[in-house]
Amino acid sequence: MPGDNLPEAELEAADRAEVAALMRVNHVGEVCAQALYQGQALTARNPAAKASLAQAAAEEVDHLAWTERRIAELGGRRSLLNPLWYASSYAIGAAAGLAGDRWSLGFLAETERQVIAHLDRHLQRLSHQDNKSRAVLTAMKRDETKHATAALHMGGRALPLPCRALMRVASVVMTRTAYWV
Repeated sequence: MPGDNLPEAELEAADRAEVAALMRVNHVGEVCAQALYQGQALTARNPAAKASLAQAAAEEVDHLAWTERRIAELGGRRSLLNPLWYASSYAIGAAAGLAGDRWSLGFLAETERQVIAHLDRHLQRLSHQDNKSRAVLTAMKRDETKHATAALHMGGRALPLPCRALMRVASVVMTRTAYWV
């Protein structure tokens, strides 16, 4: 786990609760990413695209474990809505896959682009003392960048603006809900 060898920061209770809530949001994001990519892999036509999507989903399992462990270390809890997040994301991923591999890979690249921006915002919100959480989010950001680049190299198409905007709206709803629930 990234940051495993770093000492735990001495955070005030409010800061600890804030970081735990941010990590809960990131955990939900990983639940969603894993489901999206599994749904996309199910409906992918090209074997290389299917393998790439399956690989991305497998790497999200690491992120899921890292965020879950960090939540526990901070005394937080996972989202109560994780089954809903997973099921809805799986359906969205399968639908994206049905649109064709180029669109599906474009969807993966756009998802990762938005996740990278989200991780940047969380990195800015973290206490400067919390190097453990920072290490986890930085490692996740590196992997998400790799997924986006791979999707584009495999032929992913840029999604139309309305689709990207809808994805941003869905992301805001998910992140704000997951912060509390």
